[in-house]
Amino acid sequence: MPTWSMLSFQDSASPVMEELSYFHDFTMLVVIMITALVATNMALMFVNSVFDRYLLQNQMIEMIWTVTPVFILFVIAIPSLKVLYLMDDPFSPNLTIKSIGHQWYWSYEYSDFPDIEFNSYMLPSEDLKSSDARLLETDNSLVVPVNSKVRVITTSADVIHSWAVPSLGVKADAVPGRLNQIMFSTTRTGLFYGQCSEICGANHSFMPIKMEVVPMNVFSSWLSSLE
Repeated sequence: MPTWSMLSFQDSASPVMEELSYFHDFTMLVVIMITALVATNMALMFVNSVFDRYLLQNQMIEMIWTVTPVFILFVIAIPSLKVLYLMDDPFSPNLTIKSIGHQWYWSYEYSDFPDIEFNSYMLPSEDLKSSDARLLETDNSLVVPVNSKVRVITTSADVIHSWAVPSLGVKADAVPGRLNQIMFSTTRTGLFYGQCSEICGANHSFMPIKMEVVPMNVFSSWLSSLE
C-alpha cells in the first residue's frame, strides 16, 4: 500500500524543482477550488426546487462564466511561463559532465578532467546493505559539488534512453547521434536517485542514476583519488 509521502514529489534539491513544486501546489489549489464550487452548485441544484420556467437568458451570468475561466487561465499561465523560462535559462557552467546511455547502464565523462570517466552499473540485490535502496544503488556514483552550476550533456550509444533525476527537476532524452543538454544547480548535499525514464528494452528498469552532491573540498579529494 502506498503511503502519502510516496504520492507527493521528492524533496527539492534545486531552484528549478522548488519552482516546479510551488507551481504544482498553486495549480492544484485552483483546481480544488473550482471542483468545490462546481460540486456545491450541483448539490444546490438537486436540493433547491425553486426555478423560473420563463427565464430565457441572463447576459450578466453568461458574461461571468465566460470571462472568469479566461481570467483563471491567465493566472495559471503567468507562473507557468516563469517556470518554463527558468528550466531553459542557460548559464555558464562550473562543471560539464557527459552522460552516455547504454543497454543497460550509464557511463560518465568529466569533460573538464579528461582522465576521469567510468561506468555506472546497478548493484545486484545480494550486494546491497540494509540501508541501500533496491534497484537504485550503483557501483559508481556521479559526484558533483554543491552550489555549483552543472551541465550534463547526454547521448546514447545504442537506443533512446532518458536521463532523469526527479529531485532536481531535470530530464532529457539520450538519443544516438545527438547531444542534449541539461543544466542544474544543487542547493544541498545528499544522495539523489533517478532512472532511465524511456522504455529502452528488456532491462530498462535496471539502469539507475545515483548522484552524490558533496562539499567542494570533498569533491576535490574525490578528483585527486581518481587521478
